[in-house]
Amino acid sequence: MAANWGDKGATLTHQTAQKEFGLSETEIFDAIRAGTLQYRETSIHGNPALRLLRREVETFVRKARGAAGFRKQKVAHELAQVQKELRSLKRKMRVLEKRKAQLLSPAAAKT
Repeated sequence: MAANWGDKGATLTHQTAQKEFGLSETEIFDAIRAGTLQYRETSIHGNPALRLLRREVETFVRKARGAAGFRKQKVAHELAQVQKELRSLKRKMRVLEKRKAQLLSPAAAKT
């Protein structure tokens, strides 16, 4: 199968792979040296990074940790993202509730 470097969501940086799949930088570099992972050098906001193909990283993690380990890591990452989004929505809700209270106050009604 040909590498689809330009497809949306087909690549991720090595830093994202570390966070999302619980990989160490050493594991990623060893896999690159072994030819298991392809990479392209890139720069994000002036900082060097390696672009990796997501499907290759997923295959690598499945082989290294097994299917159960892969699923466990994927669920843990998704749970963390959901919790982060919930915290963000709660903050937005507090701001909106405060604004609503200001608009409904008697002082706001007089102006």
